[in-house]
Amino acid sequence: MKRRTLLGLAAALGSGAGLVHAAQGRQLRVVTTHLPPLVIENDDKNPGVLRELVDELCKRTLTSLKLEFVPWKRALFLATSMPATAIFPLTRLAEREAKFRWLAPLYEEHYMFLAARNGRFDVQHPEEMKARHIALLRGAAQAAILQDLGYRNIVEANSIEEIHRYLLKGMADAAFGERNIIQSSLQSRSAQTDFQVSAPVRTTTAWLAGSLDFDDATVQLFQRAKAAMDADGTSRRLLAKYNLL
Repeated sequence: MKRRTLLGLAAALGSGAGLVHAAQGRQLRVVTTHLPPLVIENDDKNPGVLRELVDELCKRTLTSLKLEFVPWKRALFLATSMPATAIFPLTRLAEREAKFRWLAPLYEEHYMFLAARNGRFDVQHPEEMKARHIALLRGAAQAAILQDLGYRNIVEANSIEEIHRYLLKGMADAAFGERNIIQSSLQSRSAQTDFQVSAPVRTTTAWLAGSLDFDDATVQLFQRAKAAMDADGTSRRLLAKYNLL
């Protein structure tokens, strides 16, 4: 009986307890960019729903979070060139599948067009606007989505602020982005009456993803933590806090 007990303890330590040890005490370097209302820099009270989700994931996996805000294209470079580096919110696409370890799904993204009211882009019939110039964030997954939809004249910008300048100065006919990021940007500028938006044209999932050196045990640990957050209502509560249900 004593031998069986010892064997059982060894098996337990080799499974669940081993997974915890894979992350326990580790400092997780995570890179992101300012994307309100999903990720907000310099606001500890309301840091954005995805930042709060990642904070909670780190707590549940006993991981210390080291968060860095950088331009999005640099965030992608760091997550694909530096060891032990994670990134969010990263759209999971087929062409990215083998470039990252996918730690946890965070958020359902809904992509849509934004255009100046009475401008040259008809948001009611975006399928007829494929020759127009479309602005988006440099390095973002939207470029692949647009190309898949048949749009070829893509204008990349370094920030959401720069995208708005392109629209106002006529350097782009429309912008393409995530629904809640677009709505938040318009509200912050009191520009809801100056622009119009299309219906969502593509839905994807944004993830917390990591560099390729994350091991299977760590991936499973984060995915189990996120599943537990979904099951106990934590994920839904955080989405509700930012009116994103």
